[in-house]
Amino acid sequence: MKEELNVLIQAQYPLIYLVTSEEERSEQAIATIAQMKPQRRVYIWTVTHGIVEFGQPRNVTQHNTVSPEAAVEWVIRQREPGIFIFKDLHPFIDSPAVTRWLRDAIASFKDTQKTILLMSPVQNVPIELEKEVVVLDFPLPDMGELNEVLTQQLEQTRSRRITTETREKLLKAALGLTRDEAEKVYRKAHVTASKLTETEVDIVLSEKKQLIRRNGILEYIEEDETLDSVGGLEELKHWLRQRSNAFTERAREYGLPQPKGMLILGVPGCGKSLIAKTTSRLWGLPLIRLDMGRVYDGSMVGRSEANLRNALKTAESISPAILFIDEIDKAFAGSTGSADSDGGTSSRIFGSFLTWMQEKASPVFVMATANRVERLPSEFLRKGRFDEIFFVDLPNNQERKEIFQIHLSKRRRDITRFDLDQLVGICEGFSGAEIEQALIAAMYEAFAQDREFTQLDIIAAIKSTLPLSKTMSEQVTALRDWARQRARPAAASVAEYQRMEF
Repeated sequence: MKEELNVLIQAQYPLIYLVTSEEERSEQAIATIAQMKPQRRVYIWTVTHGIVEFGQPRNVTQHNTVSPEAAVEWVIRQREPGIFIFKDLHPFIDSPAVTRWLRDAIASFKDTQKTILLMSPVQNVPIELEKEVVVLDFPLPDMGELNEVLTQQLEQTRSRRITTETREKLLKAALGLTRDEAEKVYRKAHVTASKLTETEVDIVLSEKKQLIRRNGILEYIEEDETLDSVGGLEELKHWLRQRSNAFTERAREYGLPQPKGMLILGVPGCGKSLIAKTTSRLWGLPLIRLDMGRVYDGSMVGRSEANLRNALKTAESISPAILFIDEIDKAFAGSTGSADSDGGTSSRIFGSFLTWMQEKASPVFVMATANRVERLPSEFLRKGRFDEIFFVDLPNNQERKEIFQIHLSKRRRDITRFDLDQLVGICEGFSGAEIEQALIAAMYEAFAQDREFTQLDIIAAIKSTLPLSKTMSEQVTALRDWARQRARPAAASVAEYQRMEF
């Protein structure tokens, strides 16, 4: 990005919009570019101090340049080449006067070595300037820059030398943070433990959790369960285990591409969300949930699209990671007819998300679940969006037995007193969630009577439950019919899958 910024300035682009929250680091990069031939002076405008030349004290300001209009007018009058950085102009840029002054400046910069550079963490470009401005995202520090920060921190604290492997883990844990955030969290780790070693990686990762919380649309999910806590779904588990090292350098050297994502379709309550959560433990990657409901914001035109863009940018900044979108069918159900309902916002968000999925180069694995496949737009299901589409059906006899074993073992050490085969036989058509809730209901019944729950309590709870497979039989049948020709069964073994005819 720094090279592209240099090219744009050398090519005399009059207006550049740099989206970043790292002002100091961005200023240093621009100052370095300004030293190249032909050399340019760098000036910085803020609403608090007006225009100040870079490197000069803040009290050495250009007279009467605090207002944006006066500042742009002053820039137009300058004859020498220069780069004029305007910090946080976005609250004022929609003003007709400011927009007009910027357009006048662009017109006057022809054949000069002058560039106005708008620097802000918020992207706000008026329609009048869309054809004139180039928008760039200033990248977060890479491993090299973070290594400088870590080395400096080790020298300042006089910490003992660390191994190459420990250094790599500390650096990877800090990827996605700004330089200032990395400096602070390394100091925090040293203050907390009086050292910087591999065991302090969790302290560094805690800063990423704060980053996600501040975003407001993403949620950092921590899951204690492992993949063994999911009953059945052996084919899906096999697929995930095969890719447990897919984001390593060894996989890149082997020539493997990074996995894009997977879509899990199926009957509600059959373990789709639990699979997504336990995959993060299996792969050792952070799990981030994207709440599509929080993306939509009707307070300002374009705000919803900006919310999605910022959320995806945050997810990319902490990659490799798993981006979890639960019940994606609800999020994009109305995208095809959104012009009548919300002015096309849903359609634009859906289009932006599809484009990001297709073109993303960062190692963000999208794991989405859906219950109503007929609600999903056809573009979403075509090959190339996801590496695989799995269908999770109601559990069979063996899977229901595994589910009973898992949930009973969580609650009682000895489960030999239960006849699992009998329980499996009377709960045909039950989902995993319904089996768990029947067991919990049996425990509540026995607890109210101050006794241990028994086989009969579980049987009574099962018989009093009407499963979704009966209340929504038409929907389940339609989903099965659709998946039979279009999705891969999650419950089949590898050998069974190879024998299937699709």
